[in-house]
Amino acid sequence: MSSSLKTFLQYMFILAATALLIWFSLRGLHVAEGENKWDYLKHTWDSAHKGWLLLMAVIAMASHVVRAERWRMLLTPLGESPKLSHSFFSLMVGYLVNLVIPRGGEVSRCYNLYKLDKIPVEISFGTVVLERIVDVLCLLILIAFSFILESQKLFAFIETLPIGQGDHQSKYTVLLYLLGALVVLGSAGIWFIRKNKKVNAWVMKTWHGFKDGVLSVFKLKNKGLFIFHSVLIWLLYFAMSYAVIKAFPATSELGFHAVLSLFAIGSIAMAAPLPGGTGSYHVLVPQGLVFLYAIPQSDAVAFTFIFHGWQTFIMIVAGAISLVATSFLVKRGPEPSSKQIHPVKE
Repeated sequence: MSSSLKTFLQYMFILAATALLIWFSLRGLHVAEGENKWDYLKHTWDSAHKGWLLLMAVIAMASHVVRAERWRMLLTPLGESPKLSHSFFSLMVGYLVNLVIPRGGEVSRCYNLYKLDKIPVEISFGTVVLERIVDVLCLLILIAFSFILESQKLFAFIETLPIGQGDHQSKYTVLLYLLGALVVLGSAGIWFIRKNKKVNAWVMKTWHGFKDGVLSVFKLKNKGLFIFHSVLIWLLYFAMSYAVIKAFPATSELGFHAVLSLFAIGSIAMAAPLPGGTGSYHVLVPQGLVFLYAIPQSDAVAFTFIFHGWQTFIMIVAGAISLVATSFLVKRGPEPSSKQIHPVKE
């Protein structure tokens, strides 16, 4: 199969999957007889306060700049000093790739940074994994906080979800098969790596670079500043969600507790075994708004759909600009290295 045909089929699959998710999320949008769903979405968009939406876009960009700076901080103890603009461009390119290939952006942003600053991918990827660990901890704290404030509502909401239903025996059987397959594949992989010297050398080099990246947090000179950046990122996420809630008439009266609840529900959406994969977000968030805050179903679905669409639009624009900027910088050639090279005294 030619590379062009393979690429074409990949994009067709992506478009088909996107269309399926859109259709699935729109099923919950009930409008009056004779009214078009797209017209209803347009009406929801027209009624939104554009100032709040623009503020949300500004806050989103600010959170990405802070995240890019935090990433740069983790690379500094490893002897790397990328420009903030380069780490920002790479981060946004990663977000753009994530829209097409889930979690593919984690690797692509490291490769993009390699193109700009020649930082080994295995090192930068280790710092990305460390970032994700820190983000998970922050998210768990945020979810715990939201459950403390809204425990009765959220636990009641979870009981309405189809989690844990079904034949437990068949689930355990499938799990055992998967674990067995992983053991067999892992053993075969280890045997192959040990037998092939070139592959073994590459794996060891990658592992050491990855390990250095993950452990870079312990080499930071100012750990307090790293914690500050991590907290600031999530505060900006909160402010971003709050701005979106204020932008729509149906949700404008909701406040602090509602934003925390949406964070918790969004996390549940990623874990809940519902059809559509990531499309479960479009199902659970409206369901949560209806169940917890008595928002009309149509308004809740329209809110979620436009919120996600506006956020995706921001990602696409910023990612595309970053991709073009990266291409321009790579073609222009590397700038003189910021690392000082001291002459050898004879």
